[in-house]
Amino acid sequence: MRSDPLILGFDTSAAHCAAALLSGERVLARAEEAMARGQAERLVPLLEEVLAAGGVGWGDLDALAVGTGPGNFTGIRIAVSCARGLALGLGIPAIGISLFEARAHGLPRPLRVVEDARRGQVYVQAFTPEPTPPALCAPADAAGDTAAPVTGGAAGAWSAVSGAPVLPPACPLAEGIARVARARLGTAQPRPSPLYIRAADAAAPSEPPPRILP
Repeated sequence: MRSDPLILGFDTSAAHCAAALLSGERVLARAEEAMARGQAERLVPLLEEVLAAGGVGWGDLDALAVGTGPGNFTGIRIAVSCARGLALGLGIPAIGISLFEARAHGLPRPLRVVEDARRGQVYVQAFTPEPTPPALCAPADAAGDTAAPVTGGAAGAWSAVSGAPVLPPACPLAEGIARVARARLGTAQPRPSPLYIRAADAAAPSEPPPRILP
């Protein structure tokens, strides 16, 4: 592998389509478009535009990096499925990176990443010497918690309750995804899979599945 591996990172976990092309430490190109729907149709053309802006093609890539959430259920599946398919076709690894890891990249520790989960709740993960799993909670749970600065889309709501200082992100989301993946390149990684912290809204059907006759 080249000394400056070429990594394409992308994310559709929220109302956006975002991508960044990384060569070593350099960002060759990036793009982000706000969109409430249509990510499935727009993602691959956007990736091709980013590759073209960076002056490279699909065959030049050393790895893919994809955001695994949490976030919009459909959006996460779109990006993860795309990454798996492209990795298979190109014969390169696809590395899944959580929203928390991407937001925390480049910021001092200890740190807490807080993202909006809607319905008056937030997704939270603390980055401390003792790793903690991500959780779903209410901003009110932050009362008196000034142990670490906060960052992320819902950092302001958390800070308003806890008084903890807010840190701006060190880089855009897709770039953070690519940079975290770069640090893991060359190590054994599981296939990307969605990070779902909240259960799906759709309930399982109450009726038994149809019987398939021979």
